[in-house]
Formats: sequence, structure tokens, C-alpha cells
Amino acid sequence: MHDDRSITEHRLRRVLKERIKPAVHSRPVPLTVARWEAPGEPVPVAQGLAATYEPCATGASWGPAWGTTWFKVTGTVPAEWAGRTVEAVLDLGFDRMMPGFQCEGLVHRADGSEIKGLNPYNDWVRVADRAEGGERVEWYVEAASNPVLVEHTPTYEGDQRTSGDQPLYRLARMDLTVFETEVWELVQDLEVLHDLMTQLGTDDARRYEILRAVDAALDAVDLGDVPGTAAAARACLTGVLAAPARASAHRISAVGHSHIDSAWLWPLRETVRKVARTSSNMVSLMDEHPEFVFAMSQAQQLDWIKTYRPELFERIKKKIADGQFVPVGGMWVESDTNMVGGEAMARQFLYGKKFFLDEFGIETHNVWLPDSFGYTAAMPQIVKLSGSTWFLTQKICWSQVNKFPHHTFWWEGIDGTRVFTHFPPVDTYNSDLGGAQLAHAARNYREKGRGSRSLVPFGWGDGGGGPTREHLARARRQRNLEGSPRVEIERPDAFFEKARAEYEDAPVWAGELYLELHRGTYTSQAKTKQGNRHSESLLREAELWAATAAVRVPGYAYPYEDLERIWKTVLLHQFHDILPGSSIAWVHREARETYRSVREELQGITLAAQTALAGEGGRELVFNCAPHTRRGIPAGGAGVPAEAGQPVTVEERHGGGHVLANGRLLVEIDGRGLVVSAYDLEADREAVAPGGAANLLQIHPDFPNMWDAWDIDAFYRNKVTDLVGLDAMEITESGPSSVTVRVTRSFGSSTAVQSLTLRSGAKTLDIVTDVDWHETEKFLKAAFPLDVKAERSASETQFGHVYRATHTNTSWEAAKFEICAHRWIHAEEPGWGIALLNESTYGHDVTRDVRADGGQTTTVRLSLLRAPRYPDPETDQGAHTLRFSLAPGAGIGDAVREGHALNLPERVVTGAGPVAPLLTVDDDAVVVEAVKLAEDRGGDVIVRLYESRGGRARATLTPGFPVTAAVESDLLERPLAGSAVGALTPDGGVALTLRPFQIVTVRLHRA
Repeated sequence: MHDDRSITEHRLRRVLKERIKPAVHSRPVPLTVARWEAPGEPVPVAQGLAATYEPCATGASWGPAWGTTWFKVTGTVPAEWAGRTVEAVLDLGFDRMMPGFQCEGLVHRADGSEIKGLNPYNDWVRVADRAEGGERVEWYVEAASNPVLVEHTPTYEGDQRTSGDQPLYRLARMDLTVFETEVWELVQDLEVLHDLMTQLGTDDARRYEILRAVDAALDAVDLGDVPGTAAAARACLTGVLAAPARASAHRISAVGHSHIDSAWLWPLRETVRKVARTSSNMVSLMDEHPEFVFAMSQAQQLDWIKTYRPELFERIKKKIADGQFVPVGGMWVESDTNMVGGEAMARQFLYGKKFFLDEFGIETHNVWLPDSFGYTAAMPQIVKLSGSTWFLTQKICWSQVNKFPHHTFWWEGIDGTRVFTHFPPVDTYNSDLGGAQLAHAARNYREKGRGSRSLVPFGWGDGGGGPTREHLARARRQRNLEGSPRVEIERPDAFFEKARAEYEDAPVWAGELYLELHRGTYTSQAKTKQGNRHSESLLREAELWAATAAVRVPGYAYPYEDLERIWKTVLLHQFHDILPGSSIAWVHREARETYRSVREELQGITLAAQTALAGEGGRELVFNCAPHTRRGIPAGGAGVPAEAGQPVTVEERHGGGHVLANGRLLVEIDGRGLVVSAYDLEADREAVAPGGAANLLQIHPDFPNMWDAWDIDAFYRNKVTDLVGLDAMEITESGPSSVTVRVTRSFGSSTAVQSLTLRSGAKTLDIVTDVDWHETEKFLKAAFPLDVKAERSASETQFGHVYRATHTNTSWEAAKFEICAHRWIHAEEPGWGIALLNESTYGHDVTRDVRADGGQTTTVRLSLLRAPRYPDPETDQGAHTLRFSLAPGAGIGDAVREGHALNLPERVVTGAGPVAPLLTVDDDAVVVEAVKLAEDRGGDVIVRLYESRGGRARATLTPGFPVTAAVESDLLERPLAGSAVGALTPDGGVALTLRPFQIVTVRLHRA
């Protein structure tokens, strides 16, 4: 037989595109259209309905960037359409290739209730299943003219303050039409068969069976009367669509989904509307398709619907009760997990799961993070303590170098906790359920021979949209189809239960799920990152002192509502395109403003509580919020600091510069303003590598291959400029308590002023770097070449630390050329180490060098600032203040203590006398992470603590108030069966036994 595959396949594609698809909506009758331009920001629906509309014609231009245009569409169904299915086609001017990244609309009835959303793959509205003729249509479309920002080129359209005012769109079509059901079904048949056919091998007989059936169907179609011949064409396909799948076919659990970024190439306010548009479509689709299941994560997004679309929220609640609309994830937002602090990660689950429980009575069991940029090794324990049992991610498939070896596995965290995890082999969280993607999932699946199933999230996402009726049609046809994986629409928990049942002994992956991409997100948008870190620290302070005052001071009211509201604001801004710095300028401008408000409010709460605790008096009291005693003031207490130690001295250095000493450290700053010696006098050890200079600012070119704000590529290291030029150096403070040397440099269009301070009694050199940054596509780092032979570095992560190799023996280690650390990073050889502490920096790199004598040195660098141009062309431009410290001779415990001290500064309040801590812990390895009052408003005190050094710990928690019982709790403050918390001791203490990095939440019942 002659090979005519390509001829038939080409014929199919053309006939589908040019004849059959256009025939789905026939007999178009134009609707009457009028418009009203909303001034400024979006208006309430009632205002849009009541506006004065002006006539508008199809083809008219509309919509400046970030504007809202209301369209009123009216019309009457022709009498001759009686008995036919009637739909309106409302095309706002869509580009079919970019769902979620352009104009969108929400259709309302005249009473203000929403009907459905409009997007490129959902531009129809059903008028009647069986029209009577003469039905009147009156709808109002709230149309958002969001600019298209996916081009990866610098643009000022990413902020309404700098965007243009010219119309971006042209109204394409506003028609009443007859919906030709049989034609639509033919389209679905042919598309499914085309996709399946082209995935089968050319030596597979099944491919040719489909080819001949398609050929016959195309012969049966009269191109001049597609509706009249569609049924005959479909009859030719019945046999090939009825052939059952092979017994061994891969099994796919299809879960409807619309990954909606809570902010990215649009601001938060637009996400509020995106989730309404998508959710309205989902509940409408459920009305027509009872088999449809849709999973939605991010409690914040459902809370927006509750607040702004209460009628839609009630419809969603009904679908949740019916089991079709499925809350998943259990987090407030799909947050970043690398940079979010430990307590903030706990609160993501506390407030996320609490929302689902309070609003729907749903306990979510899965963690749903398909798109975050890598996953902390602390996550498994946090997941388990939240009451969750499954974890799902997708983003790891984006890694540049190494292919992750598993799709279903047990993920083991830093404390040893394991969570059952799935990484869908379809390699997308926005599947179209097309044959190519399903075939890829089956081929790509790494568990063949042990497991047989995977999960596929399907539906248009990122910018929203969700599944469509076409997706459901594909699922129906591929439920049991020869040559295709078996597709079943079901809830995520059903998949995880089946997957675990067949593969209980799945392999184990220990440690972080490092994404070999998007490493620049540890640094981009420094002020957003700084706002996050400061907010986390301020929330710790506010809760600690407010809880102490609530227990100790009669009449003081704990600010439950204020703290919860602020927490939710901070958690929202930890979304995985806000905190990582990968959103448009508008998002980060608003974030900076929000963090300023958060800071002011939390400082007010803290001051009010401290003032209440200090009482009336004229003594200066220093409050210590850090989890360790500082200058003689206990953790969580206030008093007068003890004497610090030997006075600090400063001398001129031979050859230029200064020598600072305090009896513990001796620091030499040379004539270039660089630290050429940091000598540990107690250990008789030099910290700076021979011939090296620490606190060396370095600048690299920064132009990654694709994702500007997201990525740094390894080749950036090929070219570096050391910033050694000196404008000025002077001693700005010289006294027994501290000495400060200020160094000023200029480079490019920028300046850096660094203040290096040595304090009495301290074993850290504190560095404050003020940068006025005006570079473009540059990367600023601070280098510390250290005289230690470190085989690995330790980086603080949530509730502990993670070790990473300093060598590049394998591609896995080489790919980690940029790593994330929280408050500190540590390098050591047996017996002696050095910590580099920071106040708001997350990106670091660690490399090894060889001394002249053959010994090894280790260079640790902090990533300070970047200057990518997309999606925000002004990223990081302007003034920054960055704080970090060098701690020679520090062990892990010292790094933990000094890291907290740097991030939790002392506060001075005038009062009557010392304030005793609300509670104490007798082992410095056990760190108190949070002290607060219980969420149920009952007055119990919640204490969250963890073992911080990676070893076993026995400690006693001693409350400074009467306690009747101490109960170990989960993150939602519910009793948890476990052995970490012992019975109360006779003096009211709580005995604790902790394994390495164990997190323990103790609920103290007040007498």
C-alpha cells in the first residue's frame, strides 16, 4: 500500500481548521453593543451596571493598559431558532495562543450576578439548550484590558503609573449563534484521534486503522453543509473510538486545575478578578458535567471570592459539599519555600488549613506546590505536623542539567520525616489532555514495572481560565481508548491513595528538592526580600511581647485580629512570584508600600505591649526578643545590660588602613578599605585566606539566557570586576564600646558606603553596606575568602540547616552554583569554623581554592543586588541598606545565636524595672521560634521550638506563670500524639526530648 499518511494528516488539519471548527457556531446574528470606560481602578458591579453606556461597533478599539471597559450586549433570539441550542460568541479581541495573559472578561446578568468568564478558549455563553425563539439577551461584560507582558523584553507596561494610554485591543465578535452540537462533537473526535495517531509509531497497525477511519470521515463531510453531514462523519469513527485500551496501559488520574499566580505579570487586584472569572466557569462546568472535579489551592484566593463575590462563594461551597470543587494544598498561598522563614511556613499551613476547616469543614491532606522554585528540606516535617500526608510538585522538571530520578517517591527531610510525594511525568501543571502530553506522561514515567499511575493537572493556568468542555470531551474519549493511557477524572486524594497502595516501598529522596533554574530569585528585588525578613522578625516580637503582656498585665487585650490580618498579608507576599522578585513593577511597588505599613503597625503593637510590661518609671530597659541571652538579658526578658567586655581599640596599620581589636578579635583593614585579617585571638586562628581580602565587593555581568529576573547562568562567573577603588576611608566612631570605619567607593553609575564596626565583647565584625545602585544587568556580590578547608557548607533553613558540598565532583553538585541560606551560612574544618551572618540576604555561593602551600581555602559570597530588566525594568534601582557580619571561630550554635541577634535587635523602653521572661528553656540548642496565644482565643500559650544544631537534646521548658497541663500540638494547635513532651515537673517545668531538628509545638494550659 502506498504511504499516504502525510497527505491525510495534512487534509485533516486543514479541514478541521478552515471548515469544521468554524461551523460549530452557525447563523451568526450581531448583538447590539454599548460601552462604558471605568475611570481608574475597577469599580463595584453595581456601579458598572448603573453607568451611562455609549454605542459601540464590532471592530472598535478598546482598553488602555490595566483599564476596565464595561460592554452592554443586547439582542433577541430569532423565532426560527426555536428548538435549537443557542450560544453567544463574545470575542473581546483574543489572541488564541495566550490564555491568561491578555484581555479577559466576566459576564454579568442585569441583576449583577455573574454568568461566566471570557478568555481565548472560553468565549461563548449559553443562551438556551432548546430555544423557544424570542428570548431577550441583556448582559454586561466587565472586560479587563491587561497588557501582554510575556515577550521577555523590557517594558514599562508593568505598572499603571508608567504604562501607555492607547487602546490595546479591538472588539472582534459579539454574535448570537446556533450551537451545532454534532459538529462540536465531531471536532472533539477528530482532535483526539489526530493527536493519538501522531503519537503512535509508524510500525503500529493502530495508527493506520485510525488513519483510514479519519479518511473515511473526511470523505463523509460535505464541506458546504458541515452541520448536515457531521453525524455521518462521526459514524465512520465509532469503531476506532470504541477500541479498548491495552491492559498494561498507563493510568492517569486527571484533576481539573487552574494554576493562578496570585501575582506575576498582573497586580494583586487583577488576581482577585482572575479567580472570580475562573471559578465562575468551573461551577458552571460542574452544573453540566457531574463527573468533573476541579482542585483549587490557595486559601487566599477563595477568601477573595468570599469577600468580593459572595454569591459565587455560595455556589462554590455547594460544589465543595458535592465533592466536585476540591480545596487542596492547605496553604494560604502557593508560597516560595526557599526563603520563607520557619514560623511563616508554619503559618502558611495554620491559616490555610484553618480557612478550609472553618469555611467548608474540609481537612486537606495534600500539599500542592506545582510551580514554586525548589523545595526546602525542612518541608516534610512541616507537612506532617500540619496534618497532611501527600506532597505534589511539578517544577523540578524544569531543571537545566540533571533529570530527577523519580516520579513517585518518599521525600525525607532534615529531621528524618518522610512524606509520600508525586512529581507528575506529564511535565506540566497546565495540561490540555491532548494525545502528545498523555503519551509523554506514559513514556516519561520513571516507575515502570513498580507503579502504573500518575496524576495530570489539566486546564489553562498561570493567568487563569481552568478546564473547558473540550478538556472534558478529551477525557471521556480517552478513558478507555486503545493506544492511549487510561484517563480517569478523580480527586487528588484518590490518586495518592491508589499510588501509595501499589508502591508503598517507593524510593527515598533525602534533602532539598533543588531546582536547577531560577537561582536569581534568591536575590532579585532586594527590598521585597528585606520587607519579608523584617516582617517575620517584627511578627515574632509583636506576638512574644503581646503574649507576655496578656498573661502578666491586667486589662491588656491580646490583638488577635490585628496579628492574624498582618500575618495573612505577609503570607500573601510570600507567593512564589512576589517574594522571589519575579513579578512586574506594580507588584513590587505595592509590596514595598505594604511592608512599610506592616512595619509601622507591628512596631506599634510591640511598643504598646512593652510599655505595659515596663510600667511607669524612668529606667532605660532593654528588651531582648532573641531566643538566647544577650548582654546578660535573658531571652524574652528586659533589663539593664551587663558590661560587655574589653574596650575596643583602633590603631593605624602599617602600610595604610586601621587595626581594630577588642580582646577577642583583631581586624586589619588595609589602605584599600578591605579586610585582610580577622584574627580569632581566643583560638589563635586567622579567618581570612592568605593573600586574600574579605568584604570584597565584586560585580559581574548578568544577562541570563532567558528568564531575566529568575535566572543567573553559571557563565556569569567568567567575568568579574573587583571593586577596590577607594573614594574615602575614615573612622566615624571611636570609643570603648565600639569602633567604626567607613569606606566609600564609586563604580559605574553607583556608590557603596560600608561601615565596618567592631564592638566590645563581640566576636563578630558587623558590616552595614549602603548602596545607591544604578547599574543595568549587573550582579553585585560580597566575597569572603576564608582560611578553612571545608568539604561542605551549612546553610540555615527553616527549623535547622542543610549541608551542601563545596566540591563539584558530579553534575548535581556543580548545578548548585548558587544556594539559599537564611540568617547564616557556615564553613568549618574539624574544631574551628566561620559563620557569615545576614539580615536580609538569601543568595550565596561557596567555592574552593588552593593556597600557595597546597592547602585548601573556602570562599563564601553573599549575593547583594541584581539589575534584570524583565519583568521590571527598574529592578533594585535606588538606595539599599544591607547588613551582614563575619564571625570567626563560630560553631553552628554560635551561628544560630548570632544570626538571631542580628535579625532581632534590642529595643529600649523607659519603665519601672526588669521584665522576667514569660518562659525559659535551659538548653541553648533548643530554640524558641514563636510564643503566642492560642488561635481559639481561649488564652492558652503556644510555644513552638526546635532543636537547632542537628543533635539530640533534652531540655526543660519552664513557664513563668501557673500551668495546669502541657500538651504537644500540631501546627493547627490540636493535640498530637508523641513523646517529645513529658509530664509537668513538680516545679511546673515541661521536660522535652528532641531528636535532631525536631519541631515541637507545646500548648500550655493556663491555670
